[in-house]
Amino acid sequence: MFTFHSPRTTIVGLGAAGRLVEHVRPILGDRILLVTDKNIRRMGLLSGILGQLAQSGIAVAVFDDIPAEPPEPCVFAGVHIARTHRATGVLGIGGGSPMDVAKLIALIGKSGESLAEAYGVSVAKGPRLPLVLVPTTAGTGSEATPVSVLTTADNEKKAVVSSLLLPDMAILDAELILGLPRTVTAATGIDAIVHAIEAYTSVSQNNNPISKAMAREALRLLGGNLREAFSNGANAAARAQVLLGAHLAGKAFANSPVAAIHALAYPLGGRFGIPHGLANALIMPHVMRFNLPIAARAYGEIAADLFPELGTIPEAGRGQALVEALVALCAALELPARLSAAGVSEAALPLLARDAMKQTRLLINNPRPVAEQEAYEIYKAAY
Repeated sequence: MFTFHSPRTTIVGLGAAGRLVEHVRPILGDRILLVTDKNIRRMGLLSGILGQLAQSGIAVAVFDDIPAEPPEPCVFAGVHIARTHRATGVLGIGGGSPMDVAKLIALIGKSGESLAEAYGVSVAKGPRLPLVLVPTTAGTGSEATPVSVLTTADNEKKAVVSSLLLPDMAILDAELILGLPRTVTAATGIDAIVHAIEAYTSVSQNNNPISKAMAREALRLLGGNLREAFSNGANAAARAQVLLGAHLAGKAFANSPVAAIHALAYPLGGRFGIPHGLANALIMPHVMRFNLPIAARAYGEIAADLFPELGTIPEAGRGQALVEALVALCAALELPARLSAAGVSEAALPLLARDAMKQTRLLINNPRPVAEQEAYEIYKAAY
């Protein structure tokens, strides 16, 4: 027995955002809170969307004060604006941070429940405001997940996990990611790959055939197109395939949860402000090497999905080959390979290990149990 949750509707296609009003008005109504970030506005991605909404007579309030690794006050500020605007729905446009914040604004703006009491798995009570999410990066999959992650005042990553956070609609338009910088393309692409790998190998009781199938298709799409999207960002076809791959990976881990790579990546964001995708890239090979004694067979099953050339390697060696191929991919995408190169101090490694142990909802899904000393050794290997 398993359950599978997903956005009620997903619209995929180049130019889909150009018809935003006809998609969202029946869901969000005539008073919309648009949640985004300042970079999205500076890049001009909202110009056409805001024009559409204005021409249609929809009243729009914009909340864009959302940094990477958003802190809790972002949600409170957004809820205040939503209530002042008397918002009938929330439209989240951006990467993982704006979409995660949009989810919680929609939840708390309607239910009035305490954020502190909503943290955890299936704790949030609801209801929420109608919600539509539009990603402008190809990696987080937040538009497909029931998860919202914030940074607390203690620099700890905490999450609200509830099917209430799944949007009524997700809109995937690769035209919105054509101008994505190479560094963001690389980091978010690896983030999506990690989502698919951890979803496939999760020991969650809800790991299921649908999630596994989506994870493998995500890896095929990402493996076949991420390098091209990185080197030729104007290639709309490659961008579209990477965006769809990231979305499928999001759906996979929304139902078959991620594990120790994420658990050890979160403290890097909370303590050092390292973007989530890059944090995953830095820690990924070291957690996977730690998992190999248990997970080599599962890694081998998906190796050729991501890297078709690994299909010629004997099965016994494919898991290890997958790890090394991922290291080579990160190098080709010009991502830093060591924690030291990302500004992490060696003295902080014990603290990071202690922080990682707090991510129990993730660690329980890892193929191999991780204790604090083992987390420290993984960080040390990554340093």
